Amino acid sequence: MDNPSPIDAIALEVFSNRLLAIAEEMGRRLVRSSFSPNIKERRDCSTALFAADGRLIVQAAHIPIHLGSLFGAIEAIITKFPLENMKPGDAFIANDAYLCGGTHLNDISIIEPVFVEGGVHYFVACIGHHTDVGGPTPGSIAPDAASIFEEGIRIPATQIARSGELDTGLIELIAHNTREPEIRKLDLEVQAAVSRFGAIRLGELASQEGSKRMALLADGLIEYARRRLAGRIAELPNGTYAHTVWMDDDGLGGDPLPICATLTVEGERLIFDFAGTGNQSRGGFNLLPSGVMATVGYAVKALLDPDLPPNSGLFQAVELQIPKGTILNPRFPAAVGARTTTCQKLSSAIFGALQPALPLERTMASSHDILASMVFGGETTTGEPYVYLETIGGGNGALADMNGMDGAHCHITNSLNTPAEAVESSYPLRVIEYSLIEGSGGIGRMRGGMGLAREIEAVGQPTSFSSRGDNFKTSPKGVNGGGDGGRARVILKPKNGTERVVDVKQRRLTMAPGDRVRMETPGGGGFGAPALRPVDQLAADIADGRLSNDASDLYPKPLANSAKDIASG
Repeated sequence: MDNPSPIDAIALEVFSNRLLAIAEEMGRRLVRSSFSPNIKERRDCSTALFAADGRLIVQAAHIPIHLGSLFGAIEAIITKFPLENMKPGDAFIANDAYLCGGTHLNDISIIEPVFVEGGVHYFVACIGHHTDVGGPTPGSIAPDAASIFEEGIRIPATQIARSGELDTGLIELIAHNTREPEIRKLDLEVQAAVSRFGAIRLGELASQEGSKRMALLADGLIEYARRRLAGRIAELPNGTYAHTVWMDDDGLGGDPLPICATLTVEGERLIFDFAGTGNQSRGGFNLLPSGVMATVGYAVKALLDPDLPPNSGLFQAVELQIPKGTILNPRFPAAVGARTTTCQKLSSAIFGALQPALPLERTMASSHDILASMVFGGETTTGEPYVYLETIGGGNGALADMNGMDGAHCHITNSLNTPAEAVESSYPLRVIEYSLIEGSGGIGRMRGGMGLAREIEAVGQPTSFSSRGDNFKTSPKGVNGGGDGGRARVILKPKNGTERVVDVKQRRLTMAPGDRVRMETPGGGGFGAPALRPVDQLAADIADGRLSNDASDLYPKPLANSAKDIASG
């Protein structure tokens, strides 16, 4: 189409939804076709479409942190493989944090170029969290990993398909460096097929629109996002705002570690400076700049314009300053496997920094701000190795007019839980309990959301247990007079022994058959003075078991007594 028709708002909206439909369909096929419970059940995967120059055109509504790895992989592929040498049906694979901007090794990206009129104009990408990619610890993520070399196989930007033919030798090489080679192999093949599907669909759309109009629409969509966000930023009062949150430690004990966010609003620009953030982790909690970028993008979108189209326009008004050698910009070969909790804490720091610039009705207490994870590994009854990963939600922070959400993920994670039936049919494990934790949300005019407890028993076979998270010593903070949320903890329950509470950061504990382990996640912070809690809402919390009579006594006595009377009928 040599003379494309003008681009108007309606055409742009239709185009945006057509792109999103392709990305979402890629995601649905990835979930339906995968073999690992982590992708099939928990949906720990993402899909996106990029321009040939590396700009993001659209990301499906999956896992925000995955965008960092996808950006890094696209950049590494473009740098290493000239576009003019690519052929239809080629595909590329990457996961490494330092060689190709990944955020941790478990997230493996497969990316395919899209040809329009004989040249590469776009890329389609899908990423999946593979439960195990090797290393000494089942699940490949250890809080105390000393370097990335302990975290599994490192995959630089590498060609995995040529003219539609998969490199089965490369897939075998990757798969057999993990504890579940057959599942790894099958899931990688599914990812390659999903990328092939996406490339076909995006190519069909380009053929329908014509290459010039397609390019104009893509550029217009990115420019629209940039202008729309610039307008939202311009509504904020100019100035500098800062907030600090704390991690319990750097993953290997010691003093609490600060994560500092200083935000400067200058007209239509946001400048984020993370000076003052603690030194890089001696363990696996480090986060690379690609992950910082994805986290900042999520936070800005969530706070300023949740309906903003997810594309590179979002980042054109944002500047990042990340000191080298900190937990947000570590030096090679620092371990990065447990980076998600650092992302959550960083999100909380950004939310806190932005709050003074926002109206009261758009502020929020701290959520549980971690990604609490349980990992079990061992052998099935048939002698096959297995790895079971579970990430557990918690309580989200209260808002000015709403209680915090109970038992949900927050910030840059967006996965589901694995159903108990899927766990017990796939692994020699039994789910004993999966429940909300009474009284774990912070008190306030609006209460914080409740944390979750998940208890697992080893059945028939010995198993190893590892966990990661934070907030064992610190708590999610309330705002405007609201109370803090509860804390995280792990409780070990030997079949023949005394149960004990331990830190949430554990590595390769051995569980005999009949032993149990219980993980509890924090509740969210409360919002506003507890004395202003509506008595009917406090009574409802007591009546439905969110608060015991004793826990309700944390509220002012007259309010608590009235609520108890109402709850008891």
